Amino acid sequence: MKRSIKLSSYVLVMILALSCNNVEKKSKNLTTVKEQSNLNAKDILGNPNYPAISYGGYRAKSRTVQPTLPELKRDMKLLYAMGIRIIRTYNVQADLPHASNVLEAISQLKKEDPEFEMYVMLGAWIDCLNAWTVEIPNHELESAQNEGEIARAVALANKYPDIVKIIAVGNEAMIRWATSYFVRPNVILKWVNHLQDLKKSGELNKDLWITCSDDFASWGGGDTSYRVQDLEEIIKSVDYVSMHTYAYHNSHYNPEFWKVPENEQNLTDLEKIEASMLRSLEFAKTQYKDVSEYVRSVDSTKAIHIGETGWATTSNGHYGVNGSRATDEYKQGLYYQHLRAWTNKEGISCFYFEAFDEQWKDVHNAQGSENHFGLINLKGEAKYGIWNLVDQGVFNGLTRLGKPISKTYNGSKKALLKDVLVPSIEYQR
Repeated sequence: MKRSIKLSSYVLVMILALSCNNVEKKSKNLTTVKEQSNLNAKDILGNPNYPAISYGGYRAKSRTVQPTLPELKRDMKLLYAMGIRIIRTYNVQADLPHASNVLEAISQLKKEDPEFEMYVMLGAWIDCLNAWTVEIPNHELESAQNEGEIARAVALANKYPDIVKIIAVGNEAMIRWATSYFVRPNVILKWVNHLQDLKKSGELNKDLWITCSDDFASWGGGDTSYRVQDLEEIIKSVDYVSMHTYAYHNSHYNPEFWKVPENEQNLTDLEKIEASMLRSLEFAKTQYKDVSEYVRSVDSTKAIHIGETGWATTSNGHYGVNGSRATDEYKQGLYYQHLRAWTNKEGISCFYFEAFDEQWKDVHNAQGSENHFGLINLKGEAKYGIWNLVDQGVFNGLTRLGKPISKTYNGSKKALLKDVLVPSIEYQR
């Protein structure tokens, strides 16, 4: 491609401002130990002093290989060094003790250093009947495993009340494109109400917040067929709305925003790429606005935060060189910085997806995009979006997989830019 690295003055000023002001920084502990014990979700969510991120600590190609407590503790120290103060986990399944081990790791770190501060949005996975089996999924009925999943989440919230500040019922469990497992809204409503009742009876901390974390469309921000009575009742029952937005995936599935418009055709390739990432930011803002308008038409008091959004750095599929060409570290870095700048300014918590690459997600395709959403890869290298943290020395003395945290591309932006592709929507879908 045409490789001009000369930026317009406008773009240069913007990128420098984002780099200086909006990436998490290793900050002073902002609360005393006593204040930490009294801190709740209402104090954390929307507070830019408590940056959020989605976390999975899996290193291996199978989740049967669970991260050890020392590995989890090292990860928590890395996240703390980045400035992260609340993480999101996804399930508490009986045969996958990852979340419970994460909580124990944080608890041990707090005992070792009373000023260590990390909180958790604890996910409880929800499935339909026959999900993930050879049987046809029955989306009208729920899986029997859901009851145990909720009970385990309750037990962990009660065991670690100083750490678990939110329980999320389900992950993308109502969106219909999740064909392997989605449920109808009445199932989510049932379990949200159950948890709220436990708070009222004193069986859960009254200050624990309950939500469900789902695609923007599931929250009524898109297709109006999702706007059913049960969804309205969910909105009224949750303590806040946790919505997902992915411009990255929509570069293939809903690509009109991704097309380089006529008035940008004369820009350099790099300027086209930077403009595309600003359009991606506007895409996220629009989905947030659409959800907000619907949710607040149901309950004007309800807060909306972003439970997931992210950008992959490798893809040999829909988003790679033969697809939308959305995938590379430069685009991820710009998206990350743009999202942090916007959400911090607007008082929106953003559980950015995700902290570390995980290779189990697309185990048969090493170059599959789902394996490459992390800000740190499986070599212990910080990707472009957080190179500045390496420069600041926040990772000094810390390791992952036995390696100190270094920069991808050996820190050469010139080398990185050789892998950057101009957006395309002109390909076989």
